[in-house]
Amino acid sequence: MAGRIMDNWDEIRTAYHVAREGTVSRAADVLGIHHATVIRHIDALEDRLKAKLFQRHARGYTPTEAGNELLRVGQATEEQFAQLESLIHGTSSVVSGELVITSLTEIAPRIVPLLKEFQDLHEGLSLRYLAGDRVFKLEYGEAHIAIRASARKPEEPDNVVQQLCRAEVSLYASKVYLDAHGAPLGLDDLAGHCFVGSADASAGAPYYKWLAGHVEPNQIVFKAGDYQIANAAVRAGVGLGFLAEGAEEYMPELVKIAGPVPDWGASLWLITHMDLHRTAKVQAIAKFLKERLSCD
Repeated sequence: MAGRIMDNWDEIRTAYHVAREGTVSRAADVLGIHHATVIRHIDALEDRLKAKLFQRHARGYTPTEAGNELLRVGQATEEQFAQLESLIHGTSSVVSGELVITSLTEIAPRIVPLLKEFQDLHEGLSLRYLAGDRVFKLEYGEAHIAIRASARKPEEPDNVVQQLCRAEVSLYASKVYLDAHGAPLGLDDLAGHCFVGSADASAGAPYYKWLAGHVEPNQIVFKAGDYQIANAAVRAGVGLGFLAEGAEEYMPELVKIAGPVPDWGASLWLITHMDLHRTAKVQAIAKFLKERLSCD
């Protein structure tokens, strides 16, 4: 079976890109082929494997369980082919191609300048940075590297996990809010002030847990669905809220009220999948980020 599958690598590669991009048209653009060819490759591969790889719907193609397995294998195989080509041509240490990195939105202002610096060092490298609350699946090739926040080291047997640094959090208010309501004198002077909280009652962020234990429920006047909305609400003057330490450096309309408080923060971990950990570009970005964000 393995031999027959590898005889049809073009079809596997096509399906891998559809799984990653989510639509036939985007996969066709990446591969430089006609969208009809993409559909033909997928149909032929599904027929050969006797398995449905995608759920088709109006928004695009969503991988089935079998499709996710193909995504994982396709990612690893494409990277290994690229590595083999580099070895054959004597360029195994060259950092090139696409590099996909994911992290929480909160730390994006800290990460983006570092990615720009890294890209400047490696001509021809294409970076894709995915920031958000979603946990991207490294085993399915959704990203090469994940930067995640956790109080304890993540236990992930198929991944290589390395500690980076602390992600500190402080309490902020906008100048608009302070002009209207005045500033609390400290964490013991929060009565009567408004706060931006989380719309998710089970939000695991330590600062939201602290907030729930230190202010009255009616003081949380705005509940945000994600960090970007909370950020915008604090900047608009809705209430006090938690942002990454140093937010005032790139958002001058903000004033730090308190922090950073150790109980509000978490450790940052650099996570790579074992299948891709030794590739040149993953090794290079991991070394770079550890140098710039080391806990030492």
